[in-house]
Amino acid sequence: MKYRKLGKTDWLVSEIGLGTWALGGNGYGPTDDQQSIKVIEKALDRGLNFIDTADSYGNGHSEDLIGHVLARRKDKDTIIATKFGWDFYNQSGIKSNLTNKYIEFAVNQSLKRLKRDWIDLYQIHNPNPKKIDEDNVYETLDNLKKAGKIRSYGISINYADDGLKAIESQKVDTIQLSYSILNQQTAKKILSFARNHNLGIIIKEPLFSGLLSGKYSVETKFHKKDHRNGWKKQFIEQNIRRVNKLKFLINKDRTMAQSSLSFVLLEKSVSTVIPGAKTTDQLDENINAIYMDLNQDEINEIKRLNGTDFH
Repeated sequence: MKYRKLGKTDWLVSEIGLGTWALGGNGYGPTDDQQSIKVIEKALDRGLNFIDTADSYGNGHSEDLIGHVLARRKDKDTIIATKFGWDFYNQSGIKSNLTNKYIEFAVNQSLKRLKRDWIDLYQIHNPNPKKIDEDNVYETLDNLKKAGKIRSYGISINYADDGLKAIESQKVDTIQLSYSILNQQTAKKILSFARNHNLGIIIKEPLFSGLLSGKYSVETKFHKKDHRNGWKKQFIEQNIRRVNKLKFLINKDRTMAQSSLSFVLLEKSVSTVIPGAKTTDQLDENINAIYMDLNQDEINEIKRLNGTDFH
């Protein structure tokens, strides 16, 4: 495994981490818990030391699985990043909640599921920046640090402006954002600012929700419990065409997914990339990407495509 520094923290994190939205069972269709446990076990065996999750992944189920494995291994060293902010505990459906009272409740619930005394990295989950200010979220998080319940905190974003607002606050240690061959816009707006502030950068969706695995077509039907089931046909068709233009990245030694992960790791300000994996084979494929560099001709062609409409 290869490691990089996570921003201003003193942690060295594996270049490939493990994203666990899929393991919760409510993001990418049904899962098998025994298979999910094998994925977490093998990730740790191969030197992966950064696991990203959220309390809302499977309404706590992802955290439960991680906690089960770490407790069984008596593992206190793996860096666990979880997220909060989406209240699924009420009967009226999931809703955003960043109040002091809710955050204190949520962190204790996550600690129970993870079977730990502290959370290494506690991340605000795709919030409205105005609510961060209105609810004094950073003050709450500072108090949780003083109490020893969290060691560090950051933010997971969907929009560049939200990341820039967090950087301006000078409070967060990390930013989690989407970045892939097919989605570079948010990262381009954020990365240079994050680098100047020595922030840890965690990359989610490096495979563009699996499309960069090269395994899907316009005929693919997604399970009703798969968030991609809600994608519009036009969106799928457009991006499958884009993926097809990237087939030059596949060779006898390297898959489309591995090429896509290698591309993201070219960005030196990236600390860790967190693709998901529902099987140990997928996990191995992801981890092995760190040994498969793109050549300059391939990099140039990706740049050329992104300079066109890429449709």
